[in-house]
Amino acid sequence: MIWIIIALITIALIFSLFLKLKASSSAQVYSYNKIDSLFTPAERSFLGVLNQAIEDNAFVFGKVRVADVLKPAKGESRKTWQTAFNKINSKHFDFVLCDKGDLSVLCVIELNDKSHNSNKRKDRDGFLASACESAMLPLIQIPAQAAYNIDEVRQTLISHLSANN
Repeated sequence: MIWIIIALITIALIFSLFLKLKASSSAQVYSYNKIDSLFTPAERSFLGVLNQAIEDNAFVFGKVRVADVLKPAKGESRKTWQTAFNKINSKHFDFVLCDKGDLSVLCVIELNDKSHNSNKRKDRDGFLASACESAMLPLIQIPAQAAYNIDEVRQTLISHLSANN
């Protein structure tokens, strides 16, 4: 009889501890700080040039998550699909150009500053290039510069500004 009482008390203590842990984890409050600007100064500068270069032919979206533009191919195992998704989930494209009519993605742009010279960034850039190639999505890599020639940027983009190409 004493063992039954001890067992019931133990179960009650475990249940009580479980409820406290659950309540404390769901009640957790996190603090955040607002980021001052969506773009770095170099990205902001290029955005102005990009908007002029595309004229009225497309919309520009910035800092778009790769997983909102690409998805793992169908036909893979669930584990392979999840691994492929995890590789793109936390990455973003600097800029995405979309058709003004239906918002279909025309191309993506990476603005490459000197941080892209590190081995880690080279690996990331190579992965993104491969992912875009497999999805037949044009990836345009533009070196960051102090100044840009709008006509040169326009010429780089012109073949991608129509969804019918």
